[in-house]
Amino acid sequence: MMKILAMVLLGFGLTAGAVMASVEDQIRSRIAPVGSVCVTGEDCGDIATSAAPAQASSGPRSGDEVYTAACQACHASGAAGAPIVGDQDAWAGRVDQGLETLVTHAIQGYNAMPAKGGCGNCSDEDIKVAVEYMVSELE
Repeated sequence: MMKILAMVLLGFGLTAGAVMASVEDQIRSRIAPVGSVCVTGEDCGDIATSAAPAQASSGPRSGDEVYTAACQACHASGAAGAPIVGDQDAWAGRVDQGLETLVTHAIQGYNAMPAKGGCGNCSDEDIKVAVEYMVSELE
């Protein structure tokens, strides 16, 4: 009887060991890193370590292009008090301040308008040509 009991216990022990090894493997796979960090200058295999170019520029954008991409959302509808393009009454006091002031306000932000109108990929020059375009639409 003792031999049978010893064999049963040995069988349970082997089964439990196999189950525990399987559980440990599952835990290891769940907590394994999902990525790695590769620093410029290190050999990282086929991982590119140089920064990708931001956006290929095909040259300076026109005021109309910048307006359509970044300014139109507010300046076509008057959202948040933005002066509507072409509305001479809305722009009168602003234009009287001078183009330089308008450009400065557009670049730095003014009242409800965030800096650069929220256009993260617009340069100061892009903003300047967009302001010039909007002012030219008053004529």
